Amino acid sequence: MASVAHSHDRHGHGPTYAADRRYLTAALVLLLAFLLAEVVVAVLSGSLALLSDAGHMLADVGAIALALVAARLALRPATGTWTFGMQRVEILSAAVNGVTLLVVSVIVAVEAVRRLVHPPDVAGWPIVLTALAGCLVNVVVAWMLARADRRSLNVEGAYQHVLTDLYGFIGTLVAGVVVIATGWTRADPIASLVVVALMLYAAWGLLRDSGRVLLEAAPADTDVAAMRAHLLEVAHVREVHDLHVWTVTSSLPALSAHVVVDEGCFADGHAPQILDEIQRCLAGHFDVEHSTFQLEPPGHADHEAGAHV
Repeated sequence: MASVAHSHDRHGHGPTYAADRRYLTAALVLLLAFLLAEVVVAVLSGSLALLSDAGHMLADVGAIALALVAARLALRPATGTWTFGMQRVEILSAAVNGVTLLVVSVIVAVEAVRRLVHPPDVAGWPIVLTALAGCLVNVVVAWMLARADRRSLNVEGAYQHVLTDLYGFIGTLVAGVVVIATGWTRADPIASLVVVALMLYAAWGLLRDSGRVLLEAAPADTDVAAMRAHLLEVAHVREVHDLHVWTVTSSLPALSAHVVVDEGCFADGHAPQILDEIQRCLAGHFDVEHSTFQLEPPGHADHEAGAHV
């Protein structure tokens, strides 16, 4: 005899995603306007640092546009074969943002090395003025995105793009000052390599976190062994097997498990109380929003296909 219980707690994504969309849209408009101006200045001044920042900013614009699409798709209700809706699309968005950071960093690194070997003439003042404007724009955009829900990998991916762009503009500003003060034009590609290092660091974080979700790993802050131990402390629970913990999307962990209880619990109708106790155990010690339990009598696992510890 088996009994299944579900925790039906659901995230109230609507207001959060609506607010996130407002912040993302404002950030997108501001970055797009500055991107067009920066490309013009980069071409006229011959600055790779500015051009690399423009390339990164183009990735920022794409990241925020993708985040907006993902946020809208995530609001779709669960229907038909999409039993969790399309909430995980935000994880795909974060992974794509990580990949774009990698691609842009490789392109900029190759050109930076070429310019270190054969440094071209670079105008310093256009670099300094544009970098100052870029710092201001990215501070405003980073502030906007910091007000959104950064627990969402979707928003965090866009935020990391903008944050590394801000650091890049600071490096470009320093390079422009060096070019003006000393005429040493290699400062420009060196600043570009600093931007590359920052992009690689941000890309690694996004790909690591999105990869854990896509590969169905337990949340990084979850101790599966401790979770099993807590469940075994519940009265009448003899064994816990087929314990799975994963993340559906950002801030939405899920759990399923087969729980072996005393035979008499099914005869005396005590099984519902055990389910309640298990739910309280999880609520008291672990942040699990969606859980499913199958209660089993002793020996049931012996003829259960695919069972594991």
